[in-house]
Amino acid sequence: MPQNYKIGVGNLNIRKHNKTTENITLGSLSMSKQAKTLTATELRRVLDYVATRKHSARNRAMLLITHWAGLRVGEVASLRVSDVVDAEGKIYNEIILSAEQTKGNHARTVFVSEKLRKELELYINSPASHTPSSKLFYSQKSASDGFTANSLAQFFHFLYKKAGIHGASSHSGRRTFITNLANKGVGVRVIMGLSGHRQLSSVQCYIDCNDDLKRRAVELV
Repeated sequence: MPQNYKIGVGNLNIRKHNKTTENITLGSLSMSKQAKTLTATELRRVLDYVATRKHSARNRAMLLITHWAGLRVGEVASLRVSDVVDAEGKIYNEIILSAEQTKGNHARTVFVSEKLRKELELYINSPASHTPSSKLFYSQKSASDGFTANSLAQFFHFLYKKAGIHGASSHSGRRTFITNLANKGVGVRVIMGLSGHRQLSSVQCYIDCNDDLKRRAVELV
């Protein structure tokens, strides 16, 4: 079956693109299955799998920058070394994304936690060749141009699948990041600032209302 196909039944259209995302349109109603949020145990399982494969330093850093900073896959693919590393080889505490690098064409600041900074330092100090103008995350096909948003989305799709995490996609890290912040009591306005969302409704649809969050809620009564 070709990669792109369309099945029409009355007003029901099912489209699948690049085998990674699925949208169902019924009349004017469009629905897309939300990416799975990962537990700490599931993230550890993926990291353990990454450690056994080639390019483990790169793959670990790419995975954690989505889970610990909430970057979209397109934002990760767009990063240059100079966006993240200063002239002395140190990781910035803040990554400035230009409007061209973001989904909504609004420049924003990504705050880098101490634990993420250490992970990025390990990657930058790995044997891979890094120049200020090159993509932060090289690909096997191109060390200078690196991943595209589409090729990186496919990479994450198969990474999660091979690690045995079903229902996860390139958006899982971002959704897990936002949900974890909400679980820890971070205010929605702060979450909006960290995720780059400009609408409250956009943040709310990301937050996974899981059993842990419900248990904490009832304890507040």
